[in-house]
Amino acid sequence: KRNIILVLTFFFLPMTSTVEDKSSLRSKFQERRFWSAVKLLSNVVLWDGIVQEDKVRDLGLSKLLNRYLLLNILNTPLGPDNIEKCSKVVACLPERWFQDLKGGSTLPELLNFSQHLLQ
Repeated sequence: KRNIILVLTFFFLPMTSTVEDKSSLRSKFQERRFWSAVKLLSNVVLWDGIVQEDKVRDLGLSKLLNRYLLLNILNTPLGPDNIEKCSKVVACLPERWFQDLKGGSTLPELLNFSQHLLQ
């Protein structure tokens, strides 16, 4: 558990909300950090079915997606980059989590992400 906290600390460094030149070092660092977090999300959800589902969803969705990834996505201008980021996040999510949902509903942890997708 301590190792996971150390890894997540890297991702929770303050983010800037200003639009920067994509070639700036800060922008490149944030992009690398975003894609590393997506890879971490995909690895976290691999534990679904091995570890209790609520623990996996809490770590992957509540902590990683909602506290870090979504902030980056919301600060990415709408367009191909934003679509690619959203698509990669969606690809990480296990289909099993959505099987029992009624049409038009989503997981509580995905409400903000879903609202962004609808925009």
